[in-house]
Amino acid sequence: MSPRREILANSDSPVAEEAAEPRLDPGSFEDDRAFEVGIRPKRLADFVGQHSLREKLEIILEAARRRDQPVDHVLFAGPPGLGKTTLAGIMACEMGAGLRITSGPALVRSGDVAAILTDLQLGDVLFIDEIHRMGRAVEELLYPAMEDFQLDIVLGRGPTARSIRLDLPKFTLVGATTRTGLITGPLRDRFGIVARLELYSEAELEQIVRRTGVLFGVELTPGGASEIARRSRGTPRLAIRLLRRVRDFVEVRGEGVITEDAAREGLTVFGVDELGLDGLDLRILNILCDLAGRPVGLSTLAVSVGEEPETVEDVYEPFLLQAGLIMRTPRGRVAAPRAYEHLGLEIPAQSLSFVSAGDPDHLAAMSSRGRPRSGAVQDVLFAAASDEDGFPEEPGSGD
Repeated sequence: MSPRREILANSDSPVAEEAAEPRLDPGSFEDDRAFEVGIRPKRLADFVGQHSLREKLEIILEAARRRDQPVDHVLFAGPPGLGKTTLAGIMACEMGAGLRITSGPALVRSGDVAAILTDLQLGDVLFIDEIHRMGRAVEELLYPAMEDFQLDIVLGRGPTARSIRLDLPKFTLVGATTRTGLITGPLRDRFGIVARLELYSEAELEQIVRRTGVLFGVELTPGGASEIARRSRGTPRLAIRLLRRVRDFVEVRGEGVITEDAAREGLTVFGVDELGLDGLDLRILNILCDLAGRPVGLSTLAVSVGEEPETVEDVYEPFLLQAGLIMRTPRGRVAAPRAYEHLGLEIPAQSLSFVSAGDPDHLAAMSSRGRPRSGAVQDVLFAAASDEDGFPEEPGSGD
């Protein structure tokens, strides 16, 4: 015990009483982390969504089991929070193999990769998250390891340097990336399967919320699960995060049951609106709408909201584009008519001109996401589908 703690322990002061109070047990945090990991499904049959990808994985996993060989290398691409790490764990569990997890930024030197590869066992799964952020030297060291299961190591320096080749146990490399375009061609070509994960439907997210609610031990009504799923932006990670916050809300201010009204009220308290937009999303929309249809560059937009350009482009912009709230033009970002409607603002004429100048097929696809369209958006789409003279065709006039 330190001298200060010993003096406080022998004192009758309030400070001593406070110091004598039990501290938080670090072991409880370890239990929480273990519980969070337990949320992830362990079997492919328990994984929700991504039906096409699941079918492909079922085939390659079963084929590998029948041949008693490791699975071919797999690259998962897609926005964050869709289950890339979970699928890597499922692959290891289905094959009865070990799982080693690392990330691209952590692999700085060639020795880092060599230490991990030489420690693998036969059939192990090596998962590298954000694999596009690996260094060039580290990436080139993986080429012979992925193809020939051999590792080239250079010993010494200068004229006395020599290269030796070590044999590695056959393993499966699973890479995950949110930026497929940043992966070099030689690395991408060495993956046997390149799969892209898509955003989840509301029905799939509702199923995930119900399953997680059972694991959390919280009472959840169908309406409450549906309300959380509807505001989760197609991302399971966000759905689970919102479920945690609503659980906290009903335990403190509610009756411990997540109903539709309780979920709506709790999410409103935590700043998530009916489309799943948070504070930064709304700031982006407000900035674009205040400019009344004038384009804004990515760097300018990022400075205006106080975020890095990569964060705006990779985290916030994809959903806003898919929701039909913003548009990307050669000159910059522009608020779509649906953004003005969502904020309760009048659609400026300049914004309508941007929409009318666009491709009608693209605009129709952008606004047909299964959400109800208001009359103003339908009018804009009808104007964009006009003939070459700029006059809308009357329904049925093309017969």
